[in-house]
Amino acid sequence: MSDKVSATAMMNDSPSIVELNVGGVYYSTSLETLRNEPDSHLAKLFSDANRHKAIRDAKGKYFLDRDGVLFRYILDYLRNLKLVLPENFHEKDRLRQEAEFFQLPNLVKIINAYTSRHLLPTLVASKDPQTGASTHLSPVQPASASKPPASPPVDSVSPTAEPMVNNINSSPSPISERASGFITVGYRGTFAFGRDGLADVKFRKLSRIIVCGKVSLCREVFKDTLNESRDPDRGEFDRYTSRFFLKHSFLEQAFDMLQEEGFIMVGSCGSGTNSAGEVKPGLDTEESKWQHYNEFIFERR
Repeated sequence: MSDKVSATAMMNDSPSIVELNVGGVYYSTSLETLRNEPDSHLAKLFSDANRHKAIRDAKGKYFLDRDGVLFRYILDYLRNLKLVLPENFHEKDRLRQEAEFFQLPNLVKIINAYTSRHLLPTLVASKDPQTGASTHLSPVQPASASKPPASPPVDSVSPTAEPMVNNINSSPSPISERASGFITVGYRGTFAFGRDGLADVKFRKLSRIIVCGKVSLCREVFKDTLNESRDPDRGEFDRYTSRFFLKHSFLEQAFDMLQEEGFIMVGSCGSGTNSAGEVKPGLDTEESKWQHYNEFIFERR
């Protein structure tokens, strides 16, 4: 154990490699990256004058008590001086809060330029060649952000033309095309029993609601109620996950959100209750007997 700590400490004392523990998430980066914005909090913290004052954890890594998942975007910005967010990113306000804490005003401007439903040019911060500080933001138009096609001209109607008649049997075209796919919602639960012999008092008790499916669909449906901390984006354009879960434990709320986005339930399954005599430490004996797992499959065509 001491050998590992000393090895990490030696790595942190090296002039280029820095090992970070940000809210329990580990990062490896260079000192040059952390100092890329000279007026930022990280540049000041890891300056030659202040670096020895930084807090370290038990393994010798520098500890920052901030959001470990969102810090990856802070680090990406410092590496490239531009920000690329995943599709349907819903943590913009929290990321702006992190950027403000780390004193990165140009990153704050870039985050403010993002909107949830409009594709904007990627903004790149230009650096002053003398001071090294970011001076202004210049747009870089991505290939997919071409100008929208012009609206077709309205056809003129001839006075002799026959009037159009609506066909009541024809189905109306959809207002917007929505992607089809499946989302699976699962939960592990039990029943909470009353105390002091009130065994007739039973309430459903859910520990966590799990969400599985295509990432873009999950984000579209559950929006800010989706917790992605156990499976942060890996940079793939369109991927699947089985490690998302909801920030609440209300099963019917999840069903309502799925219904609002056009999903219908097409299948479900459940396990039997746990009647094993052995109970894990810290668990109520009666509640442990009623533990079960259910899954519900939703489809949008």
